[in-house]
Amino acid sequence: MRLIEKLYTFIILLSVIIGLTIGQLNFIQTNVETLIVPLLVTMLYVTFLQIPIEELKKAFKNIRFTYAAVTLNFLWTPILAWILGLFFLADSPALYIGFIMLMVTPCTDWYLIFTGIAKGNLALSTAILPLNLLLQVVLLPFYLLIFGGLSESIEFTFLLESILYILIIPFLLAILTKVLLKNREPLKEKLLSNLSVLPIIFLSLAITAMFASQGQFLLENLTLMLKMTIPILLFFTINFIVSQKVGKLMNFPYRDRASLSLTTLARNSPIALAIAMTAFPEQPIIALTLVIGPLLELPILAIITQLLLLKK
Repeated sequence: MRLIEKLYTFIILLSVIIGLTIGQLNFIQTNVETLIVPLLVTMLYVTFLQIPIEELKKAFKNIRFTYAAVTLNFLWTPILAWILGLFFLADSPALYIGFIMLMVTPCTDWYLIFTGIAKGNLALSTAILPLNLLLQVVLLPFYLLIFGGLSESIEFTFLLESILYILIIPFLLAILTKVLLKNREPLKEKLLSNLSVLPIIFLSLAITAMFASQGQFLLENLTLMLKMTIPILLFFTINFIVSQKVGKLMNFPYRDRASLSLTTLARNSPIALAIAMTAFPEQPIIALTLVIGPLLELPILAIITQLLLLKK
């Protein structure tokens, strides 16, 4: 685990503080917003480069784990997020949409760090990543349509266009890059190892830019953002209990149960944030919720890894 990965929460928080500070300058506040989407698209391209899409078939070698993970991530979790959102955030449509977007997108990268710390099955967790990525890209617009369809905030056509621009194009470029490097494995490995820290850097720059442009809006809505705390905490608590129960019912060994819990708990805020910035440009609070989420999520995952180790 690299130092920059250990400091992930601190880096996000520091990005927020820097953004709020430099956003006090009118010139920066007015012009910095144009940097956000390019930074996020670049971040996703580098992230997709590091996801072993070519190993997708490996996910189906352990069909019981894949079945459990897909069911929890793409059936149970959206329903849980919808219930929590309706109960706690129904009177704040933007918070509700942001919460749904965060909770229906399972993590596709750094949750492996927590899996390693918890002594989970890293090979199994890596194999499920490409499937998680593909399913969330396909299903996210439908989740938003189903669970947020009553809100006037969602224009399905515009949402699909945003996903094409923000996700599909970087994804296809990453695949093309891998194809071009297919017979040059040493260069490919060197490139990927050198790029591994860039997603965090690009994400932190995008967050800095976002808070520089929308910081005043956040400061005026702090109490609104605090409403996210309880549903987020409940989401992680309930999902941890459910994933452990499912793992035991399916007689998974400890390493597989740890992997199942962490793939069910960790969320993909960068992808959700990138879509929110393009699909809902007139509602900055949706994007802001997707930055606040990880500030809670990462410490919670650190605690959960320790709880898992106690169960080992």
